[in-house]
Amino acid sequence: MIEWSEIDTVLLDMDGTLLDLHFDSHFWLEHLPRRYVELHQLDEASQDTIRARIIGEQGTLNWYSLAYWSRELGVDIVALKREVQHLIGLRGDALDFLTWLKQAHPRVILATNADRASLALKLPLTGLENYLDAIISSEDVGAAKEEQAFWSALQALEPFDPARTLFIDDNPHVLASARTFGIRYLMGIKQPDSQRPEKALEEFVALDRFAQLLPHA
Repeated sequence: MIEWSEIDTVLLDMDGTLLDLHFDSHFWLEHLPRRYVELHQLDEASQDTIRARIIGEQGTLNWYSLAYWSRELGVDIVALKREVQHLIGLRGDALDFLTWLKQAHPRVILATNADRASLALKLPLTGLENYLDAIISSEDVGAAKEEQAFWSALQALEPFDPARTLFIDDNPHVLASARTFGIRYLMGIKQPDSQRPEKALEEFVALDRFAQLLPHA
């Protein structure tokens, strides 16, 4: 599927691409609303209000900011995340793919909307840092990956040729933004959350396993 001699840079998303999205889905849609209601001693129906409030920020920097949600909801988001951190884990053969990339020597950059607080929680638990040449968070550049400003800032920090770059992400809106910027090789993820059905990506090739990308596949 990929002619690796044409690839100098690999940009990788984290949540839903390298990591199973189940942790995030469970935390934001189940654990946080439930714990919010408990901590503030509200009725159960308030959970739906919190879910709607969270979803309403989707695609913005606020959506990805743990500091924002801690302020808005009056809870310690990082502490609540640690309550279910056992759910944080790599997707399928992500580690095999990262190991192969390290041997194949393209520049590998984590390009994530996760903020630095999320990274501080997840990186030690997953060991991703050992396989990456750089990590750029949308928090670092002040723009989410859904915005063109993210890609311009990323290119300024970590120069790459869009025509010789592969980007893998589970979010179709982010992939569309990367395509607008001119990134040539774009791949989606069929099942970002191991506990939820596969997603249909009409405009992009979606991977089942990273092994599909390797030369022997």
